Amino acid sequence: MVRAGLTTERLTRAGAELADEVGFDQVTVSALARQFDVKVASLYSHVKSSHDLKTRIALLALDELADRGATALAGRAGKDALTAFANVYRDYAREHPGRYAAAQLRLDPEAAAASAGGRHSLMTRAILRGYDLVEPDQTHAVRMLGSVFHGYVSLEMSGGFSHSAPDSQESWSRVLDALDSLLRNWPAP
Repeated sequence: MVRAGLTTERLTRAGAELADEVGFDQVTVSALARQFDVKVASLYSHVKSSHDLKTRIALLALDELADRGATALAGRAGKDALTAFANVYRDYAREHPGRYAAAQLRLDPEAAAASAGGRHSLMTRAILRGYDLVEPDQTHAVRMLGSVFHGYVSLEMSGGFSHSAPDSQESWSRVLDALDSLLRNWPAP
């Protein structure tokens, strides 16, 4: 018998909220069952396992990030687009640390193909068209931007920049300036 009110979507959203509260690594079907005050077995009609739950949270996070990215990029180009897109990742990680961690989950090929990951790539490539990059440089630049955004955000969230001046925001602005300059002056092979 399915417990009234429990759906896969509701459990996924509750799992995402739990991830933001306690950390993505701590999200399990058992933890979610405790939150809803139900037996673990009653959740298995909605999610197959803790891995399935985490995959669903990752897909939700990727969708949310892609939606925010699309909104932020509307009508922007060049450095303005680059900055807006980068800030989406940084702001999302600050607001939803567990979901941001979920977005980094390695997905199986089928889940990855169905995810919003492709939208992220297309948006990044759209930004790079403003810098006149073509393949294979565009792929190199997509990888670089993803690495810089994620690396900076991860270090900042772990407290890596909190013990010294200047303020992290000042460094973030300088990093984005440097990325813009690099993209405008992309080195020839």
